[in-house]
Amino acid sequence: MQTPAGEAQRVTLLTTNDVQRLIKVDRSTIYRMAEDGRLPAVKVGRQWRFPEDRLHEWLGGAGAAAEPRPAAGLADALSPGSLQAVCDLLGDTLGAMVVLTGIDGQPLAQPSNPCGLFQAVHRYPGVLDRCISGWQELAAELDLDPQWRVTPLGFLCARSLVRVGDRLVGMVVAGGIAPPVWPPDPDEVRRLAEGLAVPAAAIGDHTGEVHRLEAAEQDRVLRLLPRIAAFLSRLATERTQLVGRLEAIAALASDSSPRSEA
Repeated sequence: MQTPAGEAQRVTLLTTNDVQRLIKVDRSTIYRMAEDGRLPAVKVGRQWRFPEDRLHEWLGGAGAAAEPRPAAGLADALSPGSLQAVCDLLGDTLGAMVVLTGIDGQPLAQPSNPCGLFQAVHRYPGVLDRCISGWQELAAELDLDPQWRVTPLGFLCARSLVRVGDRLVGMVVAGGIAPPVWPPDPDEVRRLAEGLAVPAAAIGDHTGEVHRLEAAEQDRVLRLLPRIAAFLSRLATERTQLVGRLEAIAALASDSSPRSEA
């Protein structure tokens, strides 16, 4: 591969020894990868040289060999322990129930700071499936800005979407918050119970066990949700890129052979 002399003057070209120190593999592997195009390289006379800027891009994920696979979901980017720790921290910080879900509405960690009404009703079969359906509907909403919505349990929730690159991979949901008119009257309690297929007492006996946030506190949660989602997006993206980079280096190492240069 040839490069114009003017271009060579504008970039720093690394030697094979430089690349060895950078990616910790033997010379023969570096030569093979340069020959078959897996490593950005140019031929200067009979020697391989490696454009420093392109090599760092390649290590950072721009090259095909080092490009991280897009995360199929938030759970693929962050470990279960990390997701639970983040969820617990958010529940304490927001003063509300927090759920982290995939884009399909499936919870990725145990709900943090759940209200008593949520816990009481979730003892009954089928209620979790109904909640997951509700979270799926939230994920499908076109509004990007979080807004309060009334859940099948009668309390409020809002969400922000989490991305890795251009992919939606999950959602952070804050909820368990009493709406302005609360508790519901007996007729509304019966309606809610019928919708969830639970006894009316499962709701009526626990309507006092919800999070009560003043209007200013509710506004604060709505302002924080996009920032939280952006933080999770950045965290997941950086970890995905790091994993891809380590996989690329591991692939280089596995491609190494004990053969010495002739």
